[in-house]
Amino acid sequence: MTIPFIDLKAQQQRLNRQIRARMDAVLDHGRYIMGPEVRELEEALERYTGAKHCVTVASGTEALLIALMALDLAPGDEVITTPFTFVATAEVIVLLGGTPVFVDIEPDTLNLDAGLLEEAITAKTRAIIPVSLYGQPADMDEINAIADKHGLTVIEDSAQSFGADYKGKKSCNISTIACTSFFPSKPLGCYGDGGALFTSDDKIAQAAREIRVHGQSARYVHTRIGVGGRMDTLQCGVVLAKFEQFDWEVERRLEIGAAYNALMDRAGIERVSQKPDRTSVFAQYTIFADDRQAVQAGLNAGGVPTAVHYPVPLNEQQAYKGLCVNFSRDKASNIATPVAHAAAGRVLSLPMGPDLDKQTQERIFAELQKIVQP
Repeated sequence: MTIPFIDLKAQQQRLNRQIRARMDAVLDHGRYIMGPEVRELEEALERYTGAKHCVTVASGTEALLIALMALDLAPGDEVITTPFTFVATAEVIVLLGGTPVFVDIEPDTLNLDAGLLEEAITAKTRAIIPVSLYGQPADMDEINAIADKHGLTVIEDSAQSFGADYKGKKSCNISTIACTSFFPSKPLGCYGDGGALFTSDDKIAQAAREIRVHGQSARYVHTRIGVGGRMDTLQCGVVLAKFEQFDWEVERRLEIGAAYNALMDRAGIERVSQKPDRTSVFAQYTIFADDRQAVQAGLNAGGVPTAVHYPVPLNEQQAYKGLCVNFSRDKASNIATPVAHAAAGRVLSLPMGPDLDKQTQERIFAELQKIVQP
């Protein structure tokens, strides 16, 4: 029997009563846009993260777009980010006329290499967007310090890391702005698209709230350029229902991630590593495979699905390679960001989620061992 890559069905069955009650409440009051659940969710997430403001929006991509719009990003402005992430991180920069500046990644965590940041900063740089990849925050203290030195804004792309800790603080409250996603497969997901922007800066929060409703400060009063970026009430209701057990789900992710780590380390299987001063919520559990295609085929034959996050760095994608600037440690390489390029050819993600039981996890590992250690 094939194992689910992310078992959303088990989660839905576990939370069925709470989810249906929340959805029924929205259907009863009929306020499908900006209903009471929108602000209820924002307040709950403010308390959870410690950020002063949470602004729910239509998706994680929309959160990033609104964040840059709130900073008045202009054509020609540069934004430093990682090439090893989902395309949305760079997409929003280009949509606003900015230039993505790709800094190479760390070989062990695959997060942005903070040691390369200062070299990448120019007079045109406006912001830095580190991605908390696979559920683990990047070196945010170092990144924030460099940004402060140069008068830049840091936007944590925390689409994969909601619930993670960094030196005692929650992801989404470790930079000036943070953006997360409630896409169904994320650690805290809805049943469609949804996202949120977090900040403790009052002006940025006000700008974000206006931008998400077409730039309105009051009905039909447009004080700035905006978008239709609201998160609908039904999806907020779903997230509120799921949030009731979110602490338990985070604990399960930590336990399952640690169990995977122990299995991989004992067998000598190389994996993405986690740093001791932070946690990962393991939005994906990712190993390295030299002959990835063969490993994938073998696992698939054993009923174990896999995924590759991400097979091609953004600066090697046709749409972006002519629009960006690149920085790496290897100046002699003909490859723009060699660490990201190498990782893209070796990463392989295994089934992961809070409902993954020990027996299934051991079956996954047993199938993997058959292939890599026959």
